Amino acid sequence: MPEARIDKWMWATRIFKTRTIAAEACKKGRISINGSQVKPARMVKPGDVVQVRKPPVTYSFKVLQAIEKRVGAKLVPEIMENVTTPDQYELLEMSKISGFVDRARGTGRPTKKERRDLDEFFMPEYLDDFDFDFDDEEEDEE
Repeated sequence: MPEARIDKWMWATRIFKTRTIAAEACKKGRISINGSQVKPARMVKPGDVVQVRKPPVTYSFKVLQAIEKRVGAKLVPEIMENVTTPDQYELLEMSKISGFVDRARGTGRPTKKERRDLDEFFMPEYLDDFDFDFDDEEEDEE
């Protein structure tokens, strides 16, 4: 039965852009095969289910073929099957909707646009139009 290294397989199936990024994800504990975390040298075989955690979603792929050579995007469905549950995609949609509100730690300072959006979110428009005339009231009382 053919086998392939997990980091090479994920690069070959275009889950990750480079093999280095795939190996790094393994080292950080974001990759698991059949429920157990793996190192980059772990071998995969047809029938294994690979879980890839890319926060906030955990993608699941079933290995159909073990390959180590990168293939064209059109051939990927012959090599793996996406078995990610629909609720994971709902999580992705929810995070896209909420967007900037829950910034990931370490992503740096917000851009100018993000800062304006944050300010608008925390300070609604109807409060900006409110004009308090405390000075006028004090003069009227005298």
